[in-house]
Amino acid sequence: MSNYRHWRCERDAEGLAWLTLDRAETGTNSLSREVLEELGQMLDGLLAAPPKGLVILSGKDSGFVAGADIDEFGLIESADDALALVRRGWDTFNRLASLPFPTLALIKGFCLGGGLELALACRYRVVVEEPGTRLGLPEVMLGIVPGWGGMLRLPQLVGAAAGLDLLLTGKTIDAKKAKRLGLADECVPPRIMMNTARGVLKANPPPRALPFLQRLMLQAPLKGFIAKQAAAKVAKKARREFYPAPYAILDLWSRYEGNALAAPAGDPSSIGHIFETPTAKNLIRVFKLQERLKALGKDGGREFRRVHVVGAGVMGGDIAAWCALRGLTVSLQDQSAERLAPAMGRAAKLFKERLKDPRRVRDALDRLIPDPEGRGVARADVIIEAIFENLDAKRQLFAKLEAQARPEALLATNTSSIPLEQIAPAMRDPGRLLGLHFFNPVARMMLVEIVVGAATRPELVAPAASFARRIDRLPLPVKSAPGFLVNRILAPYLDAAMRAVEDGIAPEVVDEAALAFGMPMGPIELADTVGLDICLAVGKLLGGEGRAAPARLTEALTGGHLGKKTGQGYYTWQAGKPQKAAAAAVPAGLAERLVAPLLAEAQKCLAEGIVDDADLLDAGAIFGTGFAPFRGGPMNHLDQRAT
Repeated sequence: MSNYRHWRCERDAEGLAWLTLDRAETGTNSLSREVLEELGQMLDGLLAAPPKGLVILSGKDSGFVAGADIDEFGLIESADDALALVRRGWDTFNRLASLPFPTLALIKGFCLGGGLELALACRYRVVVEEPGTRLGLPEVMLGIVPGWGGMLRLPQLVGAAAGLDLLLTGKTIDAKKAKRLGLADECVPPRIMMNTARGVLKANPPPRALPFLQRLMLQAPLKGFIAKQAAAKVAKKARREFYPAPYAILDLWSRYEGNALAAPAGDPSSIGHIFETPTAKNLIRVFKLQERLKALGKDGGREFRRVHVVGAGVMGGDIAAWCALRGLTVSLQDQSAERLAPAMGRAAKLFKERLKDPRRVRDALDRLIPDPEGRGVARADVIIEAIFENLDAKRQLFAKLEAQARPEALLATNTSSIPLEQIAPAMRDPGRLLGLHFFNPVARMMLVEIVVGAATRPELVAPAASFARRIDRLPLPVKSAPGFLVNRILAPYLDAAMRAVEDGIAPEVVDEAALAFGMPMGPIELADTVGLDICLAVGKLLGGEGRAAPARLTEALTGGHLGKKTGQGYYTWQAGKPQKAAAAAVPAGLAERLVAPLLAEAQKCLAEGIVDDADLLDAGAIFGTGFAPFRGGPMNHLDQRAT
């Protein structure tokens, strides 16, 4: 069993077989056709000479298995091709599940999609407690379903409620939660993972059984009732016509025992139908766009340990908190301790929500240092300015920061609208200035624009992108110009929405029109979330000086109503949510009226070279504005609309 490219099998003195996946010519394990075929041949050999137990593990430092080979999805040209791909994994993992000796998946690092389905086909799972260990079935995020046994085995193992939650959201969980849910049999530190795997196989305990009530929920007619209730919850976030995959998951689980091959051709839940939908094709494309952005930050050549943020307002405070959450030491500067206090309070709330463990919360708070005197500037690897949008104030600040900063420190502005060319002349070395433009809310918005000014040294782009990846954000290099990319294409969209309100259309109806197009949030609610003051400033910068602002916007700003951050804007906000009336019928053509200016501006940005190509523009629009992901981005939408 040694003549294989991707697998190797070794037997120890105790009769256990150790089957290691180390996919050739790649740094990450994924389950290609060749990998699965070799696994099938390995199973033949193991059946011919059965071991006392089998451990499946990874030979990669990067993780266990990332899932199916996404590149092979691009080879699917028909329903038969899709069925063949699903049948390949389904049959192989069923063979694994039926082996007459105990099997165990030893999971260190990511275990996603087909990787988790491989682990679920084993009798036992041991997970290693480390930050990189994450388990999940994210297929729904690609517009497809887990077809290799995940819909069958996951609910049987952890119960209907927990199983459907993971299947329908695509979210991942850490090692400790996997153990709590029953997805993992043991959760151990790296130093004892091999001995634990050996011990579990030698003990060969009975597989975990669900409590009686949870077993009952997996039987008809309760199964159908649960699926119906879950579909109603899904409908509040994802419309069936835009995102069919979660509804297909529920249907396949409740009607076909989680067997993706059982739905007949023509059924909306069938594999052939799901793979051929524009949604699946576009969401797979979005995944590849995301991977491209991630790759931009791989070769930065620097380590980042300390960050200094100037400005403890909503943006600056939340940037500082996010950096501390991601493990960096952060000093946060503002004019006084009183100005810093609200940011520290928001940070504490974020840490409690994300980290759960009181010790980890304490450690994160220790990493976030109030610094009204700015002592952290001299030690920082990255310095981020996030003060109010005033050109003179930013010029004065950067002249001071440049004199105090280390020569190799990144000097970045979070300005949302001011071109770098207007700020940089105040510095002795204008080439040091670049932009790190985050979006509100910082903890949820994945994109960071890496803004490159006319004088910015090109060699700074890679380290800036690397820093964005260090804090788990997606870097997008953009040329410095008014509004950069995201705000520039977003501003005319928001303006069109506000002017529709001026024409007498209720804000709720305007938002509903955008939701019906597929936007995740309506433009009026988005304007309130971004801040009405920011909307006005960006609008003026982008050429709106000679055009009167919408009257209702002016009225709100005059009254000090800036949107969500003040509790009042177009909507009244309570507990972080807008208070909306029921929306009336949406007038015909309203969605097109709202989106048309965004599409037109996107075409202009591409023509002017704000980003390098159409794919990067689509990525920026999706991850920066939330442009309907199932449409694949503005440029992709325009292309598909033209065909």
